[in-house]
Amino acid sequence: MKHLQTTNDKKDKKASKVTMKQAFIDIIWPRRKLVFIGLFLIVIRSVAGLILPWQSKVLLDEVVPDKNYRQLYGLIAIVLTAILAQAVTSFLLTRILSVQAQYLISELRAQVQKKVLSLPISFFDNTKSGALVSRIMTDVEGVRNLIGTGLVQLVGGTFTAILSLIILINLNPWMTLFVFVPLSVFGYIALKAFKYIRPIFRKRGKINAEVKGRLTETLAGVRVIKAFNAEAQENHVFEQGVYKLYENVKKSLTATALMTSSSTFLIGVATTGIMGIGGYYMMQNEMTTGDFLFFTLILGFMIAPIVQMSNIGSQLTEALAGLDRTEELMNMTAEEDNQERILELADIRGDLTFKDVNFAYEEGKQVLHNISFKAPAGSVTALVGSSGSGKSTIAGLSATFLTPKSGVVSIDNHDLSKVKLNSYRKYLGVVLQDEFLFEGTIRENILFPRPNATEDELQKAVKAAYVNEFTDRFEDGLETVIGERGVKLSGGQRQRLAIARAILANPKMIILDEATSSLDTESEALIQKSLSELIKNRTTIVIAHRLSTIKKADQILVVEDGHIVERGTHDELIGLKGRYYNLYTYQAKI
Repeated sequence: MKHLQTTNDKKDKKASKVTMKQAFIDIIWPRRKLVFIGLFLIVIRSVAGLILPWQSKVLLDEVVPDKNYRQLYGLIAIVLTAILAQAVTSFLLTRILSVQAQYLISELRAQVQKKVLSLPISFFDNTKSGALVSRIMTDVEGVRNLIGTGLVQLVGGTFTAILSLIILINLNPWMTLFVFVPLSVFGYIALKAFKYIRPIFRKRGKINAEVKGRLTETLAGVRVIKAFNAEAQENHVFEQGVYKLYENVKKSLTATALMTSSSTFLIGVATTGIMGIGGYYMMQNEMTTGDFLFFTLILGFMIAPIVQMSNIGSQLTEALAGLDRTEELMNMTAEEDNQERILELADIRGDLTFKDVNFAYEEGKQVLHNISFKAPAGSVTALVGSSGSGKSTIAGLSATFLTPKSGVVSIDNHDLSKVKLNSYRKYLGVVLQDEFLFEGTIRENILFPRPNATEDELQKAVKAAYVNEFTDRFEDGLETVIGERGVKLSGGQRQRLAIARAILANPKMIILDEATSSLDTESEALIQKSLSELIKNRTTIVIAHRLSTIKKADQILVVEDGHIVERGTHDELIGLKGRYYNLYTYQAKI
């Protein structure tokens, strides 16, 4: 969608509202050739549909009274041809437009997913993954009613209704006028109902996303739920969500039921009136039996599209509500959309510098205070401190997952807030404490950063991280499927796989969130060797929980309450007998 792709810089926090005009310009007009083909086909289908009532009049008024068998055979041939034309055009409409609509849905899903992945980490910290899945997969589905048979049927139905109206006026203007009054009342009710339904559909998408988000979390955390015997609690939360969804659906069904019942009543009134007026005209010999049958059948051709249009109108309203929510996402500012990010890094040495850096996740709640340090290229800087002291925030700033509120984080004297993110992150490697693995094989997970790496490069990474120590015992080796988030592997095995992935990426900057914390003593010894190889000649930031693992760090920063309270080598800090000394001796006793 052109509009959705070119309005990313909007910062209006109010809910977007996609108009039919906007949807026409962005979705329908670019596919006008297909739409025009669809309209041509539906015109043929509509005209072919009028053949049967017309020939029914001829049958009753001419063929039967004259006992003209030859004309009867010709009439049957004409009707059969019209029916065949209707069948063929119906097939082509579905084949051309419905398939195109599904293609558009897949195209939009890809666009929205691409946009979502471009958003900053802070967005994901505040949004449930299940809710995002719903917005990517469900919200765009309604567009099938814009480019598919829905919109064409709306236009085609209008054409059929107008054509039928002209025929009816020529047949009997007074009977037509009688029908037109209740249909006008129905049209007014339908327009009011659509205006009422749209916000309901919009809210339904939000509720749906919340319920799916919670369900995704529940399924992902099933071990924790069972461990704490919390099934009843989760069942209650889900029941509340689906009940809110039910209440929303109930509102829209009420509006839909009002339209349906009003159409039934008003059309019934019109039909009853036509029977009375038509009967009177036939008794006065002012209308033949064929004329009455022709009028009744044509009336059906006028009323059916109008009733159908009310259903299609409801579908179009739902489609626009989904596009409202989609545009909200597409209008968000991506990380790379920052106009200040203009520097393209061709290469980096790895000199990382923090200068008077301050950071807060929320206004007025400072997390880091005037953080300053230098991490020269190829050096190892360890971050030590109690939980919540700001270590992970410093690592997040180093990885450009966060941007400082004030101060400067620079790489090789280039301000990272001015650097294009992809030109920096291609030199970055991250190994987290709770490393994320994708469902698939061990091989696929290691190859993730470099899918085109050679077998030799893969094997070197496998051996460097001692992954082969356990894969050699598996029947399928590197082709072993590890399950969702690597659930079939132990914590130590998952960590070694993550380190192998980082080794294969061959970055110049490494951020380690205590990569050995999940390992047993034997595995830790193996990994320490591979980590020594991984960090060689690479600038490394280590968040250290086990202080015994960072004795050889070039510098250790002790972080407390967002301040660097001590800095130096292991021996220097032990000699100070301050905060680091207390932490180290406390762990040694344990």
